[in-house]
Amino acid sequence: MAGGGLKEVDRRIKSVKNTQQITRAMKMVAAAKLRKAEFRAKQARAYANEIRAITRRAVSKGTGHPLLEKRDVNRVGFVVITSARGLAGPYNANILRHASNYMREVGGKNPAVFAVGRKGRDYFLHRNVPILREFLGVGDDPTFHQARAIAREIMQHYLDHDVDEVFLSYTKFINPLTHQAETIRLLPVEEPPEDDPSLQRSYVFEPDTQTVFNDLLPRYIEVLIYSALLESKASEQGARMTAMDSASKNADELIRKMILMRNRLRQAAITKEIAELVSGAEALE
Repeated sequence: MAGGGLKEVDRRIKSVKNTQQITRAMKMVAAAKLRKAEFRAKQARAYANEIRAITRRAVSKGTGHPLLEKRDVNRVGFVVITSARGLAGPYNANILRHASNYMREVGGKNPAVFAVGRKGRDYFLHRNVPILREFLGVGDDPTFHQARAIAREIMQHYLDHDVDEVFLSYTKFINPLTHQAETIRLLPVEEPPEDDPSLQRSYVFEPDTQTVFNDLLPRYIEVLIYSALLESKASEQGARMTAMDSASKNADELIRKMILMRNRLRQAAITKEIAELVSGAEALE
């Protein structure tokens, strides 16, 4: 039994070491992707903040546009950004829980989802929440072209009155260890409050406000979605790096415990053999 137990422990130690090699490699890959994703997210954040200020200033002038139209809310759409795969710690669970809670608060009895990422698509399908559109091929490096395609689909659904409000749920990147689930209104575009700092700036719209606004407002929606995609991807890589680091440390602890168990089994086997030899020698005498 002791010999069989030792072999089993040795197999388990080898298995855990192999798993640890995988988690360490995944941590290094995630760290490399995180550096690039964090840089892109911070660059896009600055651009998104500026275009938000310009758009709010234009909206405050009362320029009309179909994407500003407020109507009776019969159906609320939610754009939920998740990852395509797991092994990212609580990243997907946090944003899905946040989006679900927000959906219960403002979505009424007839919410619908624009799912960006396989995890979110599967989650809402399992709960029988209608999926208006799914976007599963975003990848680890979202492009503005992809964001534009997503934005145009969402805007078309809004203009066709498939939804009367649209909210965007994503994970804001703060640092590799900290990420914050957020939900913002996407459509209709909100008018800024009177104390909004963007209203204190002075802009000159050429050739005129309406012409600029017709091009600016769709671009504003596209930039918000693009920025949210980059923030979410940076958060995902940070969460994956942290999760793989934790898994590697847990594997170290497990290996240490199993080595101790193996030494105890080996000591017990040696003690038993010595006892048998002594008993045999005494019997011969």
